[in-house]
Amino acid sequence: MKSLHVKTGDTVMILSGKDRGKTGKILEVSPTEGKVIIEGRNIMTKHLKARKAGDPSGIVKAEGAMYACKVVCVCPKCGKPTRIGTKKYEDGKKDRICKKCGEIF
Repeated sequence: MKSLHVKTGDTVMILSGKDRGKTGKILEVSPTEGKVIIEGRNIMTKHLKARKAGDPSGIVKAEGAMYACKVVCVCPKCGKPTRIGTKKYEDGKKDRICKKCGEIF
């Protein structure tokens, strides 16, 4: 199983694409594909056809998946986009830390 540098609920900044420089919260992570879905970003339009009576049809806007390598975490303490480091303790636990200010995520 692959692992990503971001988790669900992290605040991230988009590095490239049509939403470059904007921030958002991660709603969903797909480690096997290496993709993430960000709240309110990378909006796509889907054309839906009603499958049975009462189902909605028409054009629906939804968040599209984007590659995780195109986003970087934003530190909750210093508010800057940063890489994530790890800090190991004697009892075997690990924490994710900000590389710029050293604060725990």
